[in-house]
Amino acid sequence: MLIDAATRLLGEGGIDAVTIDAVTRTAGVARATLYRHFGTGTELLAAAFERLIPPVPPAPPQGPVREQLLTLLTSQAKLIENAPLQLTVLSWLGLSLRGSVESEPGAGGQDEERPRLRLLRRRIIEQYRQPFDAILTSDDARATLRSDLDPGTALAQLVGPLIFNRLVTDQPIDEAFCARIVNDFVAANTHDQT
Repeated sequence: MLIDAATRLLGEGGIDAVTIDAVTRTAGVARATLYRHFGTGTELLAAAFERLIPPVPPAPPQGPVREQLLTLLTSQAKLIENAPLQLTVLSWLGLSLRGSVESEPGAGGQDEERPRLRLLRRRIIEQYRQPFDAILTSDDARATLRSDLDPGTALAQLVGPLIFNRLVTDQPIDEAFCARIVNDFVAANTHDQT
């Protein structure tokens, strides 16, 4: 009931709409009930975000590394382009949740006190990073790309431009845009052929 109310408010009005008062009023429960189940409004917001995030299509199992990366990056671009929620949740997590919800009793700011926040972060890592890690650590990638390539840095080099473009330029992030990113990445990280 509380997650349903928070999810509806988040979908309709964004993060600012998900206040303790709005959620308890929409759900028809007392504040004490919310805090008994979630501890903080941040925990409730994390649960609502988790419910709304659509799954990322898995990476293609076969084919050249470049084609696998292009397919995966293009699917990520479509999510970011068509579902601003992905951008919102990534921004929210990136800002360490500071100022995203009203002051909360007992909110110490530590992830250990926020299991739903940890769960949301874990789900984002699994859904969004794991497919890239699978490609970048594959035998084909080891044979094609530099051996010192860090998958985390590679992910930032591939996905970072999508998010930056969406936030700053608002230009389409279509397959041609993704192809330029992947081509530049592969060219910069291919084994030296000399």
